[in-house]
Amino acid sequence: MEKEKLVEKIIELKKKRKAIILAHNYQPPEIQDIADLRGDSLELSLKASKTDAEVIVFCGVFFMAETAKIVSPQKKVILPVRDVPCEMAEMITVEDVLSLKERYPDAPVVTYVNSYAEIKAISDVCCTSANAVKVVGTFPNQKIIMLPDMNLALYTQRFYPDKTIIYHEGFCPFHHLLTKEDVIKAKKEHPSAIFIAHPECRPEVIDLAEHVASTSGMLKLAKSLPDKEFIIGTEVGLLYPLKKENPDKKFYHPAPEKMLCASMKKITLEDLLNALENLEFEIDLSEEVIKKAYSAVKRMLEII
Repeated sequence: MEKEKLVEKIIELKKKRKAIILAHNYQPPEIQDIADLRGDSLELSLKASKTDAEVIVFCGVFFMAETAKIVSPQKKVILPVRDVPCEMAEMITVEDVLSLKERYPDAPVVTYVNSYAEIKAISDVCCTSANAVKVVGTFPNQKIIMLPDMNLALYTQRFYPDKTIIYHEGFCPFHHLLTKEDVIKAKKEHPSAIFIAHPECRPEVIDLAEHVASTSGMLKLAKSLPDKEFIIGTEVGLLYPLKKENPDKKFYHPAPEKMLCASMKKITLEDLLNALENLEFEIDLSEEVIKKAYSAVKRMLEII
């Protein structure tokens, strides 16, 4: 089917289903363009929860659709492709968390939203890459457990030298693959550009950054800063909205061949049409998991 016809059918079905389409910043351009909302995963879920949409179609990876279900349990949440895992979320199990809690019984568990619902459900509070530092700062405890991303934990540790942040050795492979050599090379090639790194990057990469920000934070910085050239240290998909929103500025990527998340590129317009036609694939979580996971998310929202 031609792209124009696909888009027409998607829009028609979206109205019929009373649906809202969400697209993460890393999604393919054609998915971002047709979405009602685009942004970071939690930001999207929270915005969708405040709409009168009966169906949420989440174009992202599995944990993102789960989060949408957690904050909108009364809505039907659809993931257009069933097999879209997050490699970092896959790196931790319930057993891993319970083991850490047993070893450090007095340490609160701060869990990155980039995790599965069952992990959130046994955590004290959630955090995002944008608010992790603030969330950790609310705890007087000397020891804090942070999951599942060790790089986000190490970044947060910089702000609290008096605390010990215990982390699980998980990571986002695509951010973790970015090296300081990649960044140094990019800086030499683009000497007028400033480097913005994602908190999921390695510590030595963070050290080279003029700014550290989440994907939504990067979009805000690109608009607000007077600089005209930027090196972007996150998944390559973010370059599309950056260029679209800032046509007068230039954006470079230090390692595009390394930092491409295959799961984030799986959803097509055909998949989106099928999702709306057949309401596939629906996210199904138990009431208990939703209740416990929402408690961790709610505690974070009360902090920020």
